[in-house]
Amino acid sequence: MRRTKPQTWGGAAAAGLLLLGLVTACSSSQGQEQASCTATPNGVPVTSGVPAGPSSTNLSQHPEIATGYRTSMKPVRTGGFAVSTANPVATEAACKVLRDGGTAADALIVAQTVLGLVEPQATGIGGGAFLLYYDANTKTVDAYDGRETAPAAATPDYLRYISATDQTVPQPNARASGRSIGTPGVLRLLELAHNDHGKQPWKDLFTPATEMADQGFAIGPRMASQIASSATDLAKDPGARAYFLEPDGSPKAAGTTLTNPAIGKVFSAIATDGANAFYTGAIAADIVDAINTTGSGRTAGLTTTADLAAYQAKKRTVVCSPYRSHDICGMPNPSSGGITVESTLGILSNFDLASMKPDNITGDSDAARNGGKPTAQAVHLISEAERLAYADRDKYVADSDFVPLPGNSPQTLLDPNYLKQRAALIDPNHSMGHAQPGDFGPVQVGNGPQQPEHGTSHISIVDKYGNAASMTTTVESAFGSFHLVDGFILNNQLTDFSAQPVDKDGLPVANRIEAGKRPRSSMAPTLVFERNPDGSRGQLQYVTGSPGGSVIIQFVVKTLVGMLDWGLDPQQAVSMIDFGADNSPVTNVGGEHPAVNAADNGDHDLLVQQLRQLGHQVSVFPQSSGLSALVREANSDNWTGGADPRREGVVLGGPPS
Repeated sequence: MRRTKPQTWGGAAAAGLLLLGLVTACSSSQGQEQASCTATPNGVPVTSGVPAGPSSTNLSQHPEIATGYRTSMKPVRTGGFAVSTANPVATEAACKVLRDGGTAADALIVAQTVLGLVEPQATGIGGGAFLLYYDANTKTVDAYDGRETAPAAATPDYLRYISATDQTVPQPNARASGRSIGTPGVLRLLELAHNDHGKQPWKDLFTPATEMADQGFAIGPRMASQIASSATDLAKDPGARAYFLEPDGSPKAAGTTLTNPAIGKVFSAIATDGANAFYTGAIAADIVDAINTTGSGRTAGLTTTADLAAYQAKKRTVVCSPYRSHDICGMPNPSSGGITVESTLGILSNFDLASMKPDNITGDSDAARNGGKPTAQAVHLISEAERLAYADRDKYVADSDFVPLPGNSPQTLLDPNYLKQRAALIDPNHSMGHAQPGDFGPVQVGNGPQQPEHGTSHISIVDKYGNAASMTTTVESAFGSFHLVDGFILNNQLTDFSAQPVDKDGLPVANRIEAGKRPRSSMAPTLVFERNPDGSRGQLQYVTGSPGGSVIIQFVVKTLVGMLDWGLDPQQAVSMIDFGADNSPVTNVGGEHPAVNAADNGDHDLLVQQLRQLGHQVSVFPQSSGLSALVREANSDNWTGGADPRREGVVLGGPPS
């Protein structure tokens, strides 16, 4: 390969990457970038000063802080193996594992542990994850559930009241108290997946993160922005204050070198003794002490060392549904992601979306590379389908170990005849605003409020053996509960439960908190297969997923529609405007995208105007997806990938054949 000039992000972003010692080693080919295991981001500068919607200061209702948009990114072409994460340092580390003969399961461990260092606001070993893993040898898909659990002492009012006798809210609030922290699950998940699919020794896979923690790494621009936004809350925890803030309380800036010897010791212990080193012994005791602390007036949680020792990751049955000429496979509950994505697509299968392609998607213009601009007709139709799917999700989907789905199967909600009936409820000329859930008889569950995952990341991997992994990983809100213990952030995942155990009619809410239960999620790691003429599952073709809270479902749907219905390449599909709706009158049209005129709340943007004429309440608040998509080339072992321009991610892999 010939060397080209390093592509820049500009400003603090460029400075942060230079301090990380990354260089470019990519060359162009037919409008694409050829990937190697060393690269800087393949876009041009992140935009700044993006106009925000009217609720831009209300970060509690939106995923992580928006940090701009890298315009005109090109798809990346790889050969044999490929990986995309939300941070170039983690992508490079995982890519080297694949280059050296590791499997996707091996690379996941490296990606996750490094991500916990370079984007602790989003992920880490103090959180949880969902993983879909395709085994090319057996041609099977395993679904791994590493979701956090509520402690054995949790009561229905655990998040509402300090106690039965003290019916005041946990202090300083439910999120920042010990009540929000679930038993972490990601390490048990990684261990289970590695036992099933790993090739390289477990102990060796913690070396990259351990060395980085001990030797130091630079704060990246996105992490720096989130530290600044969360500084007041981080200051309330002594460990978080010392790690993320300067002695005077100001946030540490991009380019600042961090070392984390505490987590280095944790990684070393786990490398030697397995996940048990985390779930038992001194580390487990430290976690419990941090959860149960009452320092700074915080309400303690009720987690015990027995809760940690008892935690198990679970293998679930993957949820797969047909869409056009493909099979979509997603994560089952307690994640609602797979069911809701597939429900939306099943509704959309009754419409001719191919005739509603975005404008400006051909050629090599900036507009085309950014995914064009979807039509109002398409955004309306997709948003209405999502409203219907979210209505069922909100009422029926929870941890099925506690609350069974209608018919005791996801397929009840995904039945093609049922979804055809749901599709008939869509008015092509006006938004329904709020959809009613389907009627499955006297199912004794009520509706619970939406709870978002703010601090989340996603990893997409394919290895040279044909295996693939799609894993979404989270600490819930940005910096989780703000509790830092032994160098890692503890999640606030229990706030994904409905704090109200019953609805307005007195019916128990499906996603109410119960001892040992896993809160409902929206994470939607996704694998897409070709369907053979006889209806059987064919070759793996797409690997995708995203962070982004309850709007993950919308991000994944728009990406799948972009690739499967509109013929977009993976970079165009993830770069395209983020749009969609949950079950509310508000339809999102991401104002960070250069094709959206977000000034004056979008009043001058034609797409926004047309949607409002159709009855949508349109928000142009900047979206913070972190999509990745890997697509297999026809009759080839080459893959083409795209990374979300809204975050720092890149696609890397082997040289294409």
